[in-house]
Amino acid sequence: MTGEPDKKVDESEFLDIAKDPAEARALRKALEQLATGSAGDVLKEMSQEVLSGRVGLREASSIPAYAEAVSERNHDSLKAWDEMSEQKRAAKAAEGERYLGELRQEITEERDVKNARDSEKSRHSGKGWSLY
Repeated sequence: MTGEPDKKVDESEFLDIAKDPAEARALRKALEQLATGSAGDVLKEMSQEVLSGRVGLREASSIPAYAEAVSERNHDSLKAWDEMSEQKRAAKAAEGERYLGELRQEITEERDVKNARDSEKSRHSGKGWSLY
């Protein structure tokens, strides 16, 4: 890693991969979780590199060590999914949909607050007003 200043990417960096802003936010949050080291050192490093903007997510997937670690993690997840009952799978799917719904609501509320602030600024800033 270089001595670059740490920048933090936001979910807009993942919109080319995710289907919508909520999925992009979920992806960013998952990377933040991996950056804690909860899934091992390789995925920790990968997620930190992606979140810092030093490596794009697509680029990271082409790095052999990262690709192997992600593949192993996916294999374990798929195995756990296959071992679940249909009822448990349905519950997990519903939980995921609820989570995405919460993220969509969060994004909408943030957008509404930003729009309200922007509206207040434009009405009371005095910019654009002239007696002449």
